[in-house]
Amino acid sequence: MLAPSMIGVLGFLLAPVLIVIVLSLFDWKLLSTPEFIGLANYRELLNDDDVWHSFLVTLYYVLICVPGTTILSLLLALLVNRKLRGMKYFRALLVIPWMATPVAMGLVWTWIFDPGRGALNQFLGLFGLDGPAWLSSPLLAMPSVAAVHIWQFAGYNMLFFLAGLQNIPASLREASSLDGASPVAHFFAVTLPLLRPTMLFVLITNVIGSFQAFDTIFVMTEGGPGDSTEVATYLIYDEAFRKFDFGYASTISVLLFAVILVVTISQFVYFERRTTYDFS
Repeated sequence: MLAPSMIGVLGFLLAPVLIVIVLSLFDWKLLSTPEFIGLANYRELLNDDDVWHSFLVTLYYVLICVPGTTILSLLLALLVNRKLRGMKYFRALLVIPWMATPVAMGLVWTWIFDPGRGALNQFLGLFGLDGPAWLSSPLLAMPSVAAVHIWQFAGYNMLFFLAGLQNIPASLREASSLDGASPVAHFFAVTLPLLRPTMLFVLITNVIGSFQAFDTIFVMTEGGPGDSTEVATYLIYDEAFRKFDFGYASTISVLLFAVILVVTISQFVYFERRTTYDFS
């Protein structure tokens, strides 16, 4: 009964990873015959400033998106975890951005950020403020794109936090209230520790998703202005589908895979050491 799922995992997950690792050992320009060169691509990668710059840009993107998405989704979950009329419709409304495709959202937000006719600068103009060129500024382009990512995925992650909140026994809140704990103290002493399994899942999926971000960046900035938003995935795309150097693109992909793997394992280790709860 597990065979269909196992076939899918082998065919669409493990096999592509192995193929990419093998391709990283070849010099293959797509139209030429693949030539085995061993670790030459990796030696070139070590001295390639563009690669390391793209990983720094990716790290910057991750450091904006992961905390922003996690904190906002947790706050939204606390907000909608109430038994009020119409709350289920409000929850559905918050999830709608995640249901849209990143390309469509990228196009919509490109118009919103347009410096001349965009809705955001038009709104700022009502208060006598001159809005900047959001996507043309090296300083503002990455935060602007990251804001779109946060806006799109906060509602989706809210669902997991909401499920975690609803699994916390109400008796714990009653007990902490009887002990005189304020809502803030109850949140940090009871709610947040019990949300650690949910927090681990949300953080891991957010980190992986942020490291692999491509669609929105491709649509909104194409790695610019300059190379201020050229994340690792965009550099891989550039090497593979513009320069047709599939061997070197595979090498960068292997490095990205290794970075994501190390970060994911580190998160598991960190949370595993903090799984004990103290309610004294």
